[in-house]
Amino acid sequence: MVSSSHEAMHRIFQEYPGLFSRVSEVLGVAIGPPASATVMPTDLTENRPLERRVDTLLRIDMEDDRSYLLAIEAQGKKDPDKPASWMYYLSYLQAKYKLPPMLLVVCQDRATAEWAARPFRIGHPQSPVLTLQALVAGPHNMPVITDVAEARKDLALATLAAITHAGDPDIGAILKTLSTTLRDVPEAIADPIVELIAQGLGNRPAAQQWRNLVAVDLSFYKSPLSEEIRDEGRAEGRAEGVAKSILLLLAQVGIEVPDEARERITGCTDVDTLSRWLLRVPTATSVEDVFTEK
Repeated sequence: MVSSSHEAMHRIFQEYPGLFSRVSEVLGVAIGPPASATVMPTDLTENRPLERRVDTLLRIDMEDDRSYLLAIEAQGKKDPDKPASWMYYLSYLQAKYKLPPMLLVVCQDRATAEWAARPFRIGHPQSPVLTLQALVAGPHNMPVITDVAEARKDLALATLAAITHAGDPDIGAILKTLSTTLRDVPEAIADPIVELIAQGLGNRPAAQQWRNLVAVDLSFYKSPLSEEIRDEGRAEGRAEGVAKSILLLLAQVGIEVPDEARERITGCTDVDTLSRWLLRVPTATSVEDVFTEK
């Protein structure tokens, strides 16, 4: 039950809103008198479920029996609403688990990383009530690892470093270092690294560089990515064979194939499409008949 002293200590500000101005002077902040004040509802309960999820949450237990929570957030761009959400997460975690929380923000963009690394404050500019200072890993502070011996010392760090430097001009050398390092690593360790890097590079140009390196340097692995690359290679081989058959049959029936049409046939990688074109050749009177649905 709320005590009368508890009630009095806050209700007096409802009755005398200007009181805070004087109290602030005593506290050395000097906010100044209000122009107006409105008593707001004190119930902060969400009227509808609001989903809030941190990207990854780890409980870290230390050897000296200390424990803490590590919240990890991947941040792709500046978001003025995000710091308030991070503060909510950390306050909630502290209240629920009674363990000190930490926040690590991982970025691939230097400007975003520098933004996330600065302190964020909630409250009056002269007396903020909450200050958030996240740990930030990004291209501004993660190492550029292009030495195999260095990558071998800590593969997890080298992997994260490669992901954070996805847009770096030296990404080709970084990825080559990792693919070379992984040649001598057991498959069970290498497979998740191969997949994580592929996922981390997303649709950037470096993603294709990584696929090429996996296909050449790690061709003996059976990871999902390497199998996908091999499947693509087999499909490309089949497509090339069907394209050659189309051109050969067209030549046999005396149909001229302009350069543009030849490039269309040889440039197609879809085996089903090429197969339909191949079936049309015997009844075609021009190369356009091969491409046209009847």
